[in-house]
Amino acid sequence: MIRMADAAENLNPLLPTTAEIILACISFGVIFFVIVKWIVPRFEQLYAERTEAIEGGIAKAEKAQEQAAAALEHYQAQLADARGEASQIREEARAQGAAILAEMREQAHAESARMIATAQTHIEAERAAAVSSLHAEVGTLASQLAEKIIGESLTDDERQQRVIDRFLADLETQSQVH
Repeated sequence: MIRMADAAENLNPLLPTTAEIILACISFGVIFFVIVKWIVPRFEQLYAERTEAIEGGIAKAEKAQEQAAAALEHYQAQLADARGEASQIREEARAQGAAILAEMREQAHAESARMIATAQTHIEAERAAAVSSLHAEVGTLASQLAEKIIGESLTDDERQQRVIDRFLADLETQSQVH
């Protein structure tokens, strides 16, 4: 029994036996081989695919951002062109409005001048008719007055015309003096 006690004393519970160490080394080697042969390449492949997908997504995002920036510049240029065109149209409309207004004023002035000329012509014709009518009436009245003053009849047309002309001439000189 002493031997067992010596053997028990020689065994350290913290140190594994040689068989356990060999079995652990073989198991570790097999697991290491499996990990290196199949699992690590699969992880590397997945890592490469993910890296590629991320880089591709970043490239697509950058490309989309560039396209969006180009489209924004294009739309801003179109908007600036549209604003310029609208401004030009407004200016043309103002100029046309001013031209139409000037033309309408010119037509109104021409129409008023025509109406004034027509009215003056009409007034002149009325005046001439009135003067002619007055001459005839004044002549008749003058001859009647002369007949009453002289006491004889003025049946002679020439004499009657001379009396009327003299009377009218006297009237005109008196009206011009006043």
